[in-house]
Amino acid sequence: MKINGITFGMLAMCVGFWLGCAGYHIGPTNGLTAGAHSVQVQFFENETFEPRLATAVNRALKREFQKDGTYSLETQSKGDFVVTGKLINFRRNGVSFKPGDVLTVQDYTMELSAEITVINSATGEEIFREIITGTSTVRVGNDLTAGQRQAVPIIAAKLAEQAVLHIVDGNWPEPAEAP
Repeated sequence: MKINGITFGMLAMCVGFWLGCAGYHIGPTNGLTAGAHSVQVQFFENETFEPRLATAVNRALKREFQKDGTYSLETQSKGDFVVTGKLINFRRNGVSFKPGDVLTVQDYTMELSAEITVINSATGEEIFREIITGTSTVRVGNDLTAGQRQAVPIIAAKLAEQAVLHIVDGNWPEPAEAP
């Protein structure tokens, strides 16, 4: 049997796809069945002087848990895990300045840090506590307030992405059944 160039190319491409996807897994990365446990996200305490941050973080965390799919999001009652925390730091640093004007900032790096806690609702045991930070660079233009308003959901989403990644891939015991 003679193999021509097209057949060999197709065979090589199939083998390449097979090898490239060999390590890919669909579903949760921590070995749990998707949606087997639930999580409730409580409203975070805002210790910063910046208003509306807690709302953006709460919305972003809920969206990220739904997108991840490892835990089902509980909105009516307590879940197996309760996520709570406090926003502890909001910082804005000038990164670049307008050409010819070293006093006017053109780009800011905005950073939001939160101390996030996960509690097993059946036992009351704290199973996760960590400070997580979300950052973003924002071009301000002439209106700092508008630029910051646009950056807050982005920073909250980045913080939520990091938080869910740490929470989902955490190594803690299975939740105990309620008595």
